[in-house]
Amino acid sequence: MVDVRAGVDAVDAQIVNLLAQRFGYMDAAARIKSERSAVRDEGRKQQVLANVKDAARNAGIPAEVVGDLWELLVEASITYELEKWDANRA
Repeated sequence: MVDVRAGVDAVDAQIVNLLAQRFGYMDAAARIKSERSAVRDEGRKQQVLANVKDAARNAGIPAEVVGDLWELLVEASITYELEKWDANRA
């Protein structure tokens, strides 16, 4: 069990590093988008959710669980990007 927990901890650290990269792209998007209203793009959100659900199915893990996690991630990303967009123009 010690090895399993160590493996989970290692994967969690990798996920955090990947999330940092993802949020870096939110920083870039906040700099690039000229209109605040462009931050929330429902079409893109639905595309991202569909992509991760397909990837989850292909990986043999529960697509709906992954979709729910990504819904939270995308909404948090939008909030973060809006804050960055506002800060960049303050």
